[in-house]
Amino acid sequence: MNDTTWTVKGGKVLGPAPFLIAGIVNVTPDSFYDGGAHADTASGVAHGLKLVGEGAHILDVGGESTRPYGDPVSESDELARVLPVIEGLIAARTPAVISVDTYKAKVAARCLEAGAAIINDVSGFRFEPEILDVLAEYKPGYVLMHSLGRPGDMQDEPRYDDVVGDIMAFFEERLGVLEQAGLPLDRVALDPGIGFGKRLEHNLEILREIERFNEFGLPVYMGLSNKSLWQGLLGLETGQRQNATQAATAVLAAKGVPIHRVHEVELTRQTLTVVRELA
Repeated sequence: MNDTTWTVKGGKVLGPAPFLIAGIVNVTPDSFYDGGAHADTASGVAHGLKLVGEGAHILDVGGESTRPYGDPVSESDELARVLPVIEGLIAARTPAVISVDTYKAKVAARCLEAGAAIINDVSGFRFEPEILDVLAEYKPGYVLMHSLGRPGDMQDEPRYDDVVGDIMAFFEERLGVLEQAGLPLDRVALDPGIGFGKRLEHNLEILREIERFNEFGLPVYMGLSNKSLWQGLLGLETGQRQNATQAATAVLAAKGVPIHRVHEVELTRQTLTVVRELA
């Protein structure tokens, strides 16, 4: 494992480190894995602090479920969910960097003003191009993710000529737009978007060929924690996917993936520590 760095808002540099763990803080009632478990502010903050204690370097706070066929959330409702949690985590002086999982420009701006340092955008700034202005102004860390369509329709009939090649072409085009808009590329991490407009065979091909994304010279950000590909591959229901998640995380880390967005931070820290010592 080679050390990685990622520059976020204010010029803060994460790393150099062999891996970075982003702990998931869902403050939604309908997320696929833990919807409703941390939906109020107090439990969301407490869960975030627990994940930091387990080893999270980043806390990714989300207020809208982007699972397949999920319902969109209004800007005001999303802000009402995520902003108090971000403010609570900042007030608690957590050492973790705060990320907000949003594609909405005004939500991103308000959260960055409140102390968040990373924007995790599932849309690759396609849903609200106005978010480019926010990125240019605040220059946060930015997760550029590939998705095919919107959550409401992305799993209807996903098709690719060459799934990895198509995603690489998407990244190349989007990176050019980001750079032209004024976001330094050292702020960007690349997420191929496992499960976002991909069938099982697409997801597996991305994971097999993950090293191809290293051509961009940017860190790869992986989100496969407990996702439905493990049901497709192994027949596992939602609460049974931790082992598959950890096995895949170990393989991907050994292939050079440095940033892992996960539900089970403690297990992931153990997994990545073993890979660091053995790979």
